[in-house]
Amino acid sequence: MKCIALKIDADTYRGTRAGVPALAELLLRYDALGTIFFSLGPDHSGREARSTSLGKYYDLRTRLYGRLLPGPNIGARCAETLRQASSAGFEVGIHAWDRVAWEQKIQQAENQWVEAEMGKACARFADIFAEPAKAHGAAGWRMNRHALRLTQRLGFDYASDCRGNHPFIPVIDGEIIACPQIPTTLPTLDEILALEPGFSPSQAADRILQLSSVIPGDHVFNLRAELEGMQFGRAIEHLISGWKSKDYQLVPLRDIRSRLDTQSLPRHTVRFSETPGRPGLRMTQGPVFLQG
Repeated sequence: MKCIALKIDADTYRGTRAGVPALAELLLRYDALGTIFFSLGPDHSGREARSTSLGKYYDLRTRLYGRLLPGPNIGARCAETLRQASSAGFEVGIHAWDRVAWEQKIQQAENQWVEAEMGKACARFADIFAEPAKAHGAAGWRMNRHALRLTQRLGFDYASDCRGNHPFIPVIDGEIIACPQIPTTLPTLDEILALEPGFSPSQAADRILQLSSVIPGDHVFNLRAELEGMQFGRAIEHLISGWKSKDYQLVPLRDIRSRLDTQSLPRHTVRFSETPGRPGLRMTQGPVFLQG
């Protein structure tokens, strides 16, 4: 069975409120599921819109959150949307408390700040779902050593915090973290569009379909509620239809995790490097730890 695990990030209030239901409806129509990683605290996406190219994908109201308008608390105001997604069969996990702050600060953040951010997200998740979170998918694939430690200490079954090729046990600065990573393996639609400026979204979808076919093994594809759920709906339906025609199963990340034997997973160092089509440092899967 060939699998594409769909990793869906809900970054903003509007993306959660409108993009998540739209993506859920589309996926269910194709008998597909995925894992939705929710931002659970304030939406400060207006700060990001000023300083990154992602701002062009956000509507005017979203671009003002955290600038001229107070950032709405996503977990408090969208709790029913989150529960509906879970009830429909989607796996749910933690993306961040304040996603913009996480992406901007995590690489230099002190341990106390990291613990506070992850602690608030875990508490809000438990309030909404009446059970602890079992999965973590870091905003922007950005982490640091202490955040990785907390994926183990907070009891996550797995994390999907990085880019890479296959599941592994992460090692950072010689420290083994006993929480498996299931990395994003395929480029995103917006990364393809950045690398191929003449491409349409549908052509970018065709490129991803081609890559998933020629690179062996299961894959993890990252979607965002604000982009694929609202801006690139036609392109993502084209991609999903293409995968289904090739007999791929579109599944949550928990399906990949259920087949892993953590005792035999390879240990890989993690490093921080740029991803083609996406500026800034992201956590990536490095070489095998102490090979040979």
